[in-house]
Amino acid sequence: MKAMSNLKTGLTLLAAAAAFSGASAMAAEPAQQASVVIVHGAFADGSDWAKVIPLLQAKGIKVTAVQNPLTSLADDVAAAKRAIANQPGKVVLVGHSWGGTVITEAGNDDKVASLVYVAAFAPDAGQATGELGRDLPVPPGIGKLVVDQVGFASLPAAALAADFAQDVPAAQAAVMAATQGPIALKAFGEKVGTPAWKTRPSWYIVSQNDRMIQPDLERAFAKQINAKTTELPTSHVPQQSRPAEVAKVILDAVAATR
Repeated sequence: MKAMSNLKTGLTLLAAAAAFSGASAMAAEPAQQASVVIVHGAFADGSDWAKVIPLLQAKGIKVTAVQNPLTSLADDVAAAKRAIANQPGKVVLVGHSWGGTVITEAGNDDKVASLVYVAAFAPDAGQATGELGRDLPVPPGIGKLVVDQVGFASLPAAALAADFAQDVPAAQAAVMAATQGPIALKAFGEKVGTPAWKTRPSWYIVSQNDRMIQPDLERAFAKQINAKTTELPTSHVPQQSRPAEVAKVILDAVAATR
């Protein structure tokens, strides 16, 4: 009987030791790094971020570039939410241009820890993108949009080179024109519900030489959402002309996510 009792005691101690060891290992295991989900803007697609993505991946970050249908705000939000749902943990959600409106809505997902706006719209509750900046001059690029018979807007190649991406090589701008995604004009009339920036920390990159969104409007957005703000001397696409600086802002957001 005594031997049996000693055996039971020994097994209990072993089990306790194993449990303690497992708990210690779990405690010592570092928290999972946030993933990055990128939402491109109008007149672009996911390849618009091809220079930034490798810089993030080199730091071990899981990156997903959403391919927006650009058929409506609701459709683009749904595409972003599908990408967010597929991430293993917390998400830093990045939006460029029109993508800022998308992340303002999609960012309410529980997995989203923070938001990064890159030369992007950041509407408030009940606002539509088309209403923003009406008190400012129309940006040069917006005045050159062409609309097809079914209501989708795009930029002619010359306008894209002059007003969308004037600080990238001509050959690169030509590829961007060929891969751009036309957007349904009706999307600009769809209103945002609850803005995610009201409950999440935000970062904002202002493009000082933007010819698609007035830089002063971008500064107003950054102030409104209380963002950590970086200004870059770029066109509307700093992710193309200054990818390292854009990656740094995103990395800062990832590092701040716990």
